[in-house]
Amino acid sequence: MSEDRRSILQMLSEGKVTPDEAERLIAALERGAAPRAPEGAPAAKAAPKYLRVAVDTDEGHGGPTKVNVRVPMNLLRAGVRLSSIIPPQARDKVNEAMRQHGVPFDINALKPENLEQLVEQLNDLTVDVDQDRTKVRIYCE
Repeated sequence: MSEDRRSILQMLSEGKVTPDEAERLIAALERGAAPRAPEGAPAAKAAPKYLRVAVDTDEGHGGPTKVNVRVPMNLLRAGVRLSSIIPPQARDKVNEAMRQHGVPFDINALKPENLEQLVEQLNDLTVDVDQDRTKVRIYCE
């Protein structure tokens, strides 16, 4: 018996799903489709695909300023993987330069598995800043 089928039967025995819902979940497994969560269960959020930074201000030398940056999460993942090929001497220089600018960060600690944990947390990130006539919004989509 598969682990998924066992989980469905466990949910049925605990009363978390009805027999009809369990039957639909098992049928979905047999079709090879991803089973849907039973009604009332918390829906899983999709992983964010983009980190978005939007700036809107009325101030500026030539009129209003609008900035809308959308960074693909896959670009961030690729960057982290590429950081592993930076020579150790260069990493030491980067760390030293960051410390001189008040950023206590060790680039050697940047690992792909750490980024995945960060990306999971970014799913719930929304930062809104309203100050005078400037609005900044950072969020994931």
